[in-house]
Amino acid sequence: MKKLILAAGFALSASAALAQETPSAEGAEVYFVGLADGATVASPVTLHFGLKGMGVAPAGIEQENTGHHHLLINRPALGQGEDGADELIYSMPATENLRHFGGGQTEVTLDLPAGTHTLQLVLGDAAHVPHVPPVMSDVITIVVE
Repeated sequence: MKKLILAAGFALSASAALAQETPSAEGAEVYFVGLADGATVASPVTLHFGLKGMGVAPAGIEQENTGHHHLLINRPALGQGEDGADELIYSMPATENLRHFGGGQTEVTLDLPAGTHTLQLVLGDAAHVPHVPPVMSDVITIVVE
């Protein structure tokens, strides 16, 4: 079953979000710099966001082959719902588990509690909508001591 997630609290209407399709550059990649899957880290942890094949621009700036970072923390990978079903995402509403970096930031320091955490980066366009095709990292797991 497909789920439709629409952004709440953004200046987008559902129809605008549905109509938006921003292409990604061929071969574009987003990734964590210096942080490997399975890493053990101390809190606070500083995450550095890498981007290849596209540029970073703040939210609201429409410029070809650019976007801004979104960080998914302890939630299913982009495109997979809480129940394991595929979800259709038109925009990414900000929550504690989905952080927006609409100012064009390329790093963040997080106070994560001890334990195991999953992280994924997703590039969003000027309206916080994933590009087509999406530019997203693999989901990585880290252990915070």
